[in-house]
Amino acid sequence: MSTPTDVARDHDWRVAGEAWSHAAADWACLYEHYAFEVITAIFARVGIGPGVELLDVACGSGLALRHAAAMGARTAGIDAAAALVQVARDRNPGTELRVGSMYELPWAAARFDVVTSINGIWGGCEPALVEACRVLRPGGMIGISFWGAGEPHDLRATFKVFARHAPVDHFRGMKRTNDIAADGVAEQMLADSGFQVVESGSRVSTIEWPDADVAWRALSSTGPALPALQHSGPAILRDAVLSAIEHRRDANGIYRFRGDHRYVIARKPRR
Repeated sequence: MSTPTDVARDHDWRVAGEAWSHAAADWACLYEHYAFEVITAIFARVGIGPGVELLDVACGSGLALRHAAAMGARTAGIDAAAALVQVARDRNPGTELRVGSMYELPWAAARFDVVTSINGIWGGCEPALVEACRVLRPGGMIGISFWGAGEPHDLRATFKVFARHAPVDHFRGMKRTNDIAADGVAEQMLADSGFQVVESGSRVSTIEWPDADVAWRALSSTGPALPALQHSGPAILRDAVLSAIEHRRDANGIYRFRGDHRYVIARKPRR
């Protein structure tokens, strides 16, 4: 297995950070709440509560940190996107937040009781799990989430639009990261990184937008949207995206999307 240093050398986390920073306010206010259901499930299983020290890896604009702090946890987070981290700082005064790489966490070994990563660790990111294991105390818990391969998957058509309008090399990279959706892959990644898998599960996520303009702003705020925006242009991409999601609009004009949202819980061995 590659070491965190090897992967950090081959993977420029700053590129990912720039992509996820391109529409940070829209992502923070219009999209990040998609993860509410899976955050609730993970927090219940990893023991978030008063005094627990939590690190959220790929923390985005800090939604999970807000929930953890409201439950009494002491929180820290890291993300590659400087603009998202700034929103997280504004939302979470007193939280220790860093801009940086999940492959080289800037914290000492055995610092945290819990590590979470909400759709931040994907296929090919095993060295990030090795780093997560390093900063966890023996017996500490980790919870990660990702999109599953099952139904419902109402946003699949949108992902396909972004892929078709992006450069070929980006499309291939997206396929590699989505390997984690296959049954057993996330569990094996955790086991190979030094963890004991405790539980796997899923929730159905739901996200809604009131009209086409808001839906477009939300969908185009994601990191994977940027290569397609740059490659094909906003006008072409907007038309393609809105055409692909028209069938998701209900009688009230609300665009509603549900998704198969998977999670895996694991423990760092005490010895």
